[in-house]
Amino acid sequence: MSKQTHLSRQMESRHVLMISLGGVIGTGLFLSSGYTIHQAGPIGTLLAYTIGAILVYLVMLCLGELSVAMPYTGAFHVYAKKYIGPGTGFTVAILYWLTWTIALGSEFTAAGLIMQTWFPHIATWIWSLVFMVVIFTVNALSVRWFAEAEFWFASIKVIAIIAFIVLGGLAMVGILPLHGHTSAPFLSNYTRNGWFPNGFGGVFTTMLTVNFAFSGTELIGITAGETKDPAHTIPTAIKTTLWRLIIFFIGSMFVMAALIPYKQAGVTQSPFVLVFKAIGIPYAADLMNFVVLTAIMSAANSGLYASTRMLWSLANEGTIPKVFKRTTKRDVPLVALITSMLGGILALLSSVYAAGSVYLVLVSISGLAVVIVWMAIALSEINFRKAYLKSGQSLDQLTFKTPGYPVVPWLAFILSGLSCILIWFDPNQRIALYYTIPFVAICYLGYYLNQRYRRTHAAK
Repeated sequence: MSKQTHLSRQMESRHVLMISLGGVIGTGLFLSSGYTIHQAGPIGTLLAYTIGAILVYLVMLCLGELSVAMPYTGAFHVYAKKYIGPGTGFTVAILYWLTWTIALGSEFTAAGLIMQTWFPHIATWIWSLVFMVVIFTVNALSVRWFAEAEFWFASIKVIAIIAFIVLGGLAMVGILPLHGHTSAPFLSNYTRNGWFPNGFGGVFTTMLTVNFAFSGTELIGITAGETKDPAHTIPTAIKTTLWRLIIFFIGSMFVMAALIPYKQAGVTQSPFVLVFKAIGIPYAADLMNFVVLTAIMSAANSGLYASTRMLWSLANEGTIPKVFKRTTKRDVPLVALITSMLGGILALLSSVYAAGSVYLVLVSISGLAVVIVWMAIALSEINFRKAYLKSGQSLDQLTFKTPGYPVVPWLAFILSGLSCILIWFDPNQRIALYYTIPFVAICYLGYYLNQRYRRTHAAK
């Protein structure tokens, strides 16, 4: 079977830049961020998110060299196969596909629930079905349609966060009135209850979840195979990753923690709604519901795209049946797209009918999967550089080079690994290891048994 390195290159630089920005801004920031402050305290939260942002940036620097040198659709699974081993490549692809497919189920459910706040007489499942059809259609038309939709989804999220930081910042210094405050709060919430009100252990617990909040940045690697000028666009997107994470995540957390006492944060509703209401923004709850709905649609759009390309890449490499490689006239892998959407629907059904068994297992595995993928990216970069130099080529020939090699990739690998191992010390998250380790072992075993079967079958 013939192999391709990429599908139709239709994405422009503005699409990739906005996808790299919007991919990481999900419902976690808009809904769950208050709970993080409640657990770790203001300073602890900023510390955890800063470390998380640095880790993600290290991983992105590794991915930058790989994706510019080899701008393939399917990206890091192909790198893992080539520079770590075929079993690892297969496992990485399955883990990443599962992550996004599970997310699809939860995103469509969440979208239906939000719509029911405005239209209480229409069943949730009807809205979920409507959004499924919309997202599927956008992805089925062409990669250009996907990219354009994601550009606008991400734009709304970015505007909302900028408005939050600006208005919240003005309220911090007393330029805007803040309900319940007679004077400007400034940074009083940071020191009122000590540096770490719940102890340093709260920071530790938060650190375990922060990396999952940053998942989505690695989408740049998948878009490399369908970007018009990857040698220029990908490095630009990656070089700006750190400051984007600092401005949008740490910036909004900084304002949030300053305006909401940590004991109130994340207890009742979205911290964004709390702040907008306190400042006096009309229809604050409805505005944020719209923004959250946009974030959900963005996550579903990206998730369906990523999982589809992962299946296409596996078929392209000859790992799974070639039927998943079939594309439409517009270069959309339709069979892979339908399969991924069906996977999302099955995940949705399991969340309703088997939430305490099947769905719990799936969510636990997908929670750790992204960090394992990050480890594979870092190790692939280490081995790629060795193989590149061994082949007699010069580093000057690389358009984008990971700075600080080998310190950067090794640091990315070790910190990602620690994120997995340290979960053991948190009783609430330990269950993820119980399911993920056996699942990874099954993926490896399944791959090598399949390869042995193919060799035996071919020899007959």
